[in-house]
Amino acid sequence: MNPASSRPAPTLPDPAGVPKLTFSDLGLLPELLRAITEQGYLEPTPIQAKAIPPILQRRDVMGAAQTGTGKTAGFALPLLQLLAPQANTSPSPARHPLRVLVLTPTRELAAQVEESFRAYGKHLQLRSAVVYGGVDIDPQMKQLYAGVEILVATPGRLLDHLHQKSVNLSRVEFLVLDEADRMLDMGFIPDIKRILAVLPKQRQNMLFSATFPDEVRRLAKELLHAPVTVEVAPRNAPADLVAHLVYPAALLRKRALLVQLIRSRNMRQVLVFVRMKRDANRLARQLKQDGVVAREIHSDRTQAERMLALEEFKQGKVPVLVATDIAARGLDIEELPFVINYELPHTPEDYVHRIGRTGRAGLPGEAISLVSPDEMKFLEDIEKLLKRKLPRATAPEPAADRGPSRHAREPRQERHHPPRPSAPPKPAHAPAVRPAPAGFDFSKPYEPPSSSPAPQPPVARPVHGKPHRPTAALLGGNPKREPHK
Repeated sequence: MNPASSRPAPTLPDPAGVPKLTFSDLGLLPELLRAITEQGYLEPTPIQAKAIPPILQRRDVMGAAQTGTGKTAGFALPLLQLLAPQANTSPSPARHPLRVLVLTPTRELAAQVEESFRAYGKHLQLRSAVVYGGVDIDPQMKQLYAGVEILVATPGRLLDHLHQKSVNLSRVEFLVLDEADRMLDMGFIPDIKRILAVLPKQRQNMLFSATFPDEVRRLAKELLHAPVTVEVAPRNAPADLVAHLVYPAALLRKRALLVQLIRSRNMRQVLVFVRMKRDANRLARQLKQDGVVAREIHSDRTQAERMLALEEFKQGKVPVLVATDIAARGLDIEELPFVINYELPHTPEDYVHRIGRTGRAGLPGEAISLVSPDEMKFLEDIEKLLKRKLPRATAPEPAADRGPSRHAREPRQERHHPPRPSAPPKPAHAPAVRPAPAGFDFSKPYEPPSSSPAPQPPVARPVHGKPHRPTAALLGGNPKREPHK
């Protein structure tokens, strides 16, 4: 559920048979109902209808649902209502103690969750903040010192603030772990346990996730107390409105196939997934060389670069966004029609998370996978999880040449030179004659001259200031000296 959207969300079918309700039927405050109406929503989704009542009753909740079905509002709305009695306009930080802590695995998801709290709580005098890494910590510290009731954070940056003593968790009453399975995959369990150690023992806990692998269930058993389980979709099920298609393709053929699919189907907004950060950089660079406007998004990009790339993608300025699995969670892109798996993930659950970016809130989407022979084992694991075989498609023939690219060379133009004068023909077996200096003819055998003049001794030239020494003396000889007269 996207709070920034002005488009009313379509009513989703409720497979569990929950009676159709309105937000008013859930007992929400008029201030919250007013904010919901301003966002354009009329009816709660199944996960919201099931999660809001037990949270209002101060029960621990373990919730799972397909991505795009409104899990964020499922815990944000009731938490805002529980905090409403403490709302005030006092400027004193002491009047705004931290009471709600939401932990998310990625910066993008953290920003979107905090945005939901602000949108739904706009008519309540409550403060919220978001903290994540990759940006300057000083502005975050200043905001926390001023006092906030709601904090959305990534685990690593929250530990930084605990070390700087800029945040006080001693009065936290509500803890939410959002996308808990993804936090497990990203190795945040040690950080989460350090955070849990400084939280009050008496608190209400909520754990929300797109899937419930066994590791998440073990964590929930340690964290939650007599939880209410809220699950409105089969375990690890992808969105029902997503059409799947597999293109078997050789590894070296994938790039050309990707460009051809984008152009032939006129894809104006497509999210392309790869496994590694360096692969995202390389593929985005190669797509630009092929004339396709693309940006990359992964954890090595600064927060400003990531937010700019995501905003340009949402606005349609950039049709292709190349992402690693860090973007498989928390990216709320309205009406995203295509997701392409340029490389299949190693774990089948990540496939579900990736394709969950499309087919959201009742709108259809398409998930295309380019599968090389070495990835067939990953495809089999995905089909085993989904309990069905994904349809195959034959790669289309290469499109006709669209003209030379900007890197193509201009055709070489032929130059017409005047004909050179032909040399006189050489007689057969004629020896090659080289030009001789001073008229010497090398074509004839060498013959010494019959009478050679006797060599003349070198003429000694007088040197001013010193008597001339004969050459023999220089060579170590003993020339005879003429007697002095």
